[in-house]
Amino acid sequence: MKIRLDRFADGKKKALTLSYDDGREYDRKLVEILNKAGIRGTFHLNSGLLGNQGYVERSEVRELYAGHEVSTHTATHPYLGLSPKERIADEILQDRRELEQLAEYPVKGLSYPHGSWDQRVIALLPSLGIEYARTTGIHGGFDVPKDFLLWDPTCHHRDMLKYGQLFLEFAPRHPTLALLYVWGHSYEFHNNQNWDQLEQFCGMVGGQPDIWYATNMEIVLYMKALHELRFSVSGLSVHNPSALSVWFSADGDAVQVKPGETVSLK
Repeated sequence: MKIRLDRFADGKKKALTLSYDDGREYDRKLVEILNKAGIRGTFHLNSGLLGNQGYVERSEVRELYAGHEVSTHTATHPYLGLSPKERIADEILQDRRELEQLAEYPVKGLSYPHGSWDQRVIALLPSLGIEYARTTGIHGGFDVPKDFLLWDPTCHHRDMLKYGQLFLEFAPRHPTLALLYVWGHSYEFHNNQNWDQLEQFCGMVGGQPDIWYATNMEIVLYMKALHELRFSVSGLSVHNPSALSVWFSADGDAVQVKPGETVSLK
């Protein structure tokens, strides 16, 4: 029996997630457009800047980003790669603390301000409770990252139409998971007057039955649960110790294993 860990939630082979930084006022319009299309993403906020001119208000964070994910972007947007370790820790923990009060759930993700990081930063992140960190580098592919603390997106949203079409057409010869990850800043749509591109993208990729629309953290937690499946030596039984339902394929067919369940594949 061929067992492959090649399915996202609901047995789907493709997933889409978006990632937007800074918490600018144009997030309101961005969220409205995404919600209409059923597309979900993660919003990386600087708690020390919320409420300033051009930024969303602290009081609207919970309601505005409902159905999406609130994530840290540090409290004041410094260059982490140029900061002392004490400042790095303070910036992330302070932002987490403030955002968790506003969102009312644990905030465990990060995007690097200015795309700045080094090995000191990465080494600190697990002790600060961070489970993933997004870079500003792009790879132009649909691979799931091997290291979620150096999570390169597929593309910036300036190229979302190109990669959205490629993603829809993506049909690899061998079974694999395909992830389209788009990042940007909502103010760029305003500055470039190209909101129509976002609406076109949402119309193109939204509502697709074979795509899982997820936040950054949902993808991280799902992949962790997928890789924690416990198979017997024979491969004929599998136990799911996680709190999430997980899917994989057995001889090409999707198999679901519910939380705490042991499934026979005979």
